[in-house]
Amino acid sequence: MLKITTTSVTAPPPHISPSPSTTTTQKNLLNYINRRHLLTALSISFTASHLSIPIADARGLFQMPPPRLTNQYYLVRAGESEFESLGIINTNPVAKTSVDSGLSEKGKKQIVKAALQLKEMGACDTGCWIWPSITQRAYQTAEIIAAVNKISRSYIVPEYSFLDARGLGAYEGKNLEAVSEVYASDTISPRNKPPPIDDGTPNESVADVFVRVTQLMSILETQYSEETIIIVSPDSDNLTILQAGLVGLDLRR
Repeated sequence: MLKITTTSVTAPPPHISPSPSTTTTQKNLLNYINRRHLLTALSISFTASHLSIPIADARGLFQMPPPRLTNQYYLVRAGESEFESLGIINTNPVAKTSVDSGLSEKGKKQIVKAALQLKEMGACDTGCWIWPSITQRAYQTAEIIAAVNKISRSYIVPEYSFLDARGLGAYEGKNLEAVSEVYASDTISPRNKPPPIDDGTPNESVADVFVRVTQLMSILETQYSEETIIIVSPDSDNLTILQAGLVGLDLRR
């Protein structure tokens, strides 16, 4: 049985709700994100979660859900991007380092607030590593977190593929509200994919993303031991699917 503690940095917005405790005596509840809401939901009320699981006695092949984690993790969704401020879906990896994929003015304010709250939580009191996607808004988020928490930029480790925003295929360029159609399909099967498109945007299922985030965790759990790691994702899907995998939730949720 996993022993998990989760702490919300801000008051939980309406789209975050608690699931039952993992044991009858455990009072700390795991907050999971209702993925059927818009991608912008986590930008409107930014939250970061602290996941703490007892350290493993030995290492082996990483599997979901893991019996133990060797490190302590904070999962952070990047602030609002310029594209999101315009209400546009943008998941093509070709554009991930463009200026338009960077933080909007609102997004920058969200991350400054979140970085200060992480500081209040003592996330980096004894040092931490920050692993952001190379996507512009995620890397900018990592830089702000590092500056506020007085962490050297040498502790920012850009991730080039495993943390890419989920590719939404033919939904690329559409209004953000259209993503609710993708999430409705996700509840039927984690293997359902968005319709494809020929502009280079991947059309990823929940299962595809699950493979990516599992590979990321395998790297982190192998490379580090008893460290604090802040994972910064450009979207919410990576984090909700990762959380579901860590605690063994049905991926359709």
